[in-house]
Amino acid sequence: MEGTSFEQGPIRPPSEAGSLLLRFTRNCPWNKCTFCRVYKGTAFSRRSLPEIKHDIDSVAQIIEELDARSSAAERGTRAGRQVLAAVFSDPAYDHYYRQVAVWRYMGNGSVFIQDANSLMLPGGMLAEAIRYLKARIRGVGRITSYARSSTLARKSVSELTEIRQAGLDRIHIGMESGSDRVLEFVNKGTTARQHIEAGRKVIEAGMELSEYVMPGLGGKALSDEHAVESARVLNEIDPHFIRIRSLRIPSGAPLLADKESGRFVPLTDDEQVREIRLFMDSLQGIHSTVDSYHIINLLEEVVGKLPEDKEAMLAVIDRYLAFSPEDKLLFRLGRRGGALRTLGEFEEGRVHQRLESAMKELTSEPCSDVEQIITELADQYI
Repeated sequence: MEGTSFEQGPIRPPSEAGSLLLRFTRNCPWNKCTFCRVYKGTAFSRRSLPEIKHDIDSVAQIIEELDARSSAAERGTRAGRQVLAAVFSDPAYDHYYRQVAVWRYMGNGSVFIQDANSLMLPGGMLAEAIRYLKARIRGVGRITSYARSSTLARKSVSELTEIRQAGLDRIHIGMESGSDRVLEFVNKGTTARQHIEAGRKVIEAGMELSEYVMPGLGGKALSDEHAVESARVLNEIDPHFIRIRSLRIPSGAPLLADKESGRFVPLTDDEQVREIRLFMDSLQGIHSTVDSYHIINLLEEVVGKLPEDKEAMLAVIDRYLAFSPEDKLLFRLGRRGGALRTLGEFEEGRVHQRLESAMKELTSEPCSDVEQIITELADQYI
């Protein structure tokens, strides 16, 4: 918002990257990691506490101006929507201002601290920043952050407890695999033991913990090990959430070069489903909630609470695996094309017929490659 004047005077924008704590992340040495690839090439630098507080003050000033235009009683109703529409239609308001307006009128008070590893900051500094955020911004509810296991493993439980008491409620960790061989191959920069140590510390400190696993990351060579070892690590952690995010290899990813050279042989969709089944079957003695709600996953219905929903989740997988090869292909086409989300939708007569018609049309084209079409459809969501 630099250079733009408002009724209460010019508001300085949040510092360069627009993030509260870090300017993104360091030039990641484990840049094959799908998540870290987002930040590749961006120089790492810590934010000072005064910078962070300045950004929070900028947000607070925007909220004060918005609140002056619609009373607390009107906020979130028609009057609030009118203010939001005015902000988005007026070119004088930049994207910083608009993001705050959306949070104020359409959000639920949750705050997600951006950057891949905000726990890199000293615990006392991060705790002070969070306390300041809650003091300056009314309506802040749950506060969540990403973190890396290698960083968390170096933190003490008392340091993490201070951060939790300041207001950080939930940590998301991109575990991706519990196999040391897979982690080494993708240059993850952490080990299975660090994953376990970090996860246990987060839970002991009183925070909710989400661990992300990536089916397919071991390729054909390490598929079973990837599934079983990932489950073993999670069995030792017992996180609150296990989130499944299947591997896709976008253009430009370092893993693509390994695929093209033959060093990495990716799984097919059906092989990934079988790997997920082995992974799910290997989860024992924990009480996590499993989440597959993401367009990148073939089977979005593999969701539930362990242990009580385990058999139902396995049944979803087995239901798909029991399909004929033709129906598996049709379902994959429909799912990757965004035409359906569930197996039940696929089994409806009208949907099935439409997909059969689409398949006939695709295969009638000369030199058509259905597998390539399905791959391109899936990759569009990366």
